[in-house]
Amino acid sequence: MALEGLSYGWLIVLAGALFFVLEIFSPGFFLLVPGTVLLIIGVLVILGFDIFSSSYGIVAGIIIALLAAIVTVFMYSRLTPGNDKPLTTSMDSLVGRSGMVISPADEETLSGKVTIEGHIFSAKSKSGKIPEGTKVKVIASRGVHIVVEEE
Repeated sequence: MALEGLSYGWLIVLAGALFFVLEIFSPGFFLLVPGTVLLIIGVLVILGFDIFSSSYGIVAGIIIALLAAIVTVFMYSRLTPGNDKPLTTSMDSLVGRSGMVISPADEETLSGKVTIEGHIFSAKSKSGKIPEGTKVKVIASRGVHIVVEEE
């Protein structure tokens, strides 16, 4: 048999390594934690720590797995950039806010650009042409652009 000399520990290590490879193709740290836990348990089995046959071994294995998971989550969370939650802005939430025209806006095209609180949005004017540098107020949102008028 091909697996005759192969211990369960190596199979567990192999499963952990497979989780690491799968993480490469779908990043997000979802497979790194169980992969790390499997690697640690596999190494313990290879080193002779019997976690499968005795009740103390099973309890010790669970405790080691939990500790490994906690430490791994903590260490991997240190790799993620910043603690700020991602900011998304709904166009509807811009109604009533003020901004500045940075590219002339008219009522015909979407070539107008307005900056509001440091973010740039495509804009149309309610009526007429609004030149660059004019302070405007958002009066509506239409799909992927906003409608503005001079303040």
